[in-house]
Amino acid sequence: VDDFGTIINPMIVEGQVHGGLVQGIGQALLENCVYDRETGQLVTGSFMDYTMPRADDFPSFQLGHVCTPCTTNPLGTKGCGEAGAIGSPPAVINAVLDALAPLGVKDLDMPASPHRVWQAIQSAKA
Repeated sequence: VDDFGTIINPMIVEGQVHGGLVQGIGQALLENCVYDRETGQLVTGSFMDYTMPRADDFPSFQLGHVCTPCTTNPLGTKGCGEAGAIGSPPAVINAVLDALAPLGVKDLDMPASPHRVWQAIQSAKA
C-alpha cells in the first residue's frame, strides 16, 4: 500500500509501481555485473549476458493506495517513480533468507542466484 497523495492518472501510477516492483525483484534475484578478474573487462555487457526481468516473467500485482494529499503543492500530488523498487529487494532477500534459515544460512549477497544460494548453504554446513 502506497500513499501518492492525489492520483491524477491511476494507470501511470500503476505502471510506475509495477515497473519498480519488477526492477527491485530483478535486482534481488537476477541482475549482476560481472567483470573478468584477469582483464577487468565487463563480461555481462549485453542483454544476452545481463539477466533482466521482463514483464511476462511476473504475475500481475494487486496494489493498494491511501490518499493523503500533499500540503506543499496545489494539486496534492506526491512522487511515485521509485516506490516499488524501494521495498522489493529487501523483501525478496529476507524471504530467501527466511527459507534458508533452517539450513543455517544467515547472510546472502544479491543477486540470490542459484549458485550463490548453493554456496551459502555449503558455507553454512562447514
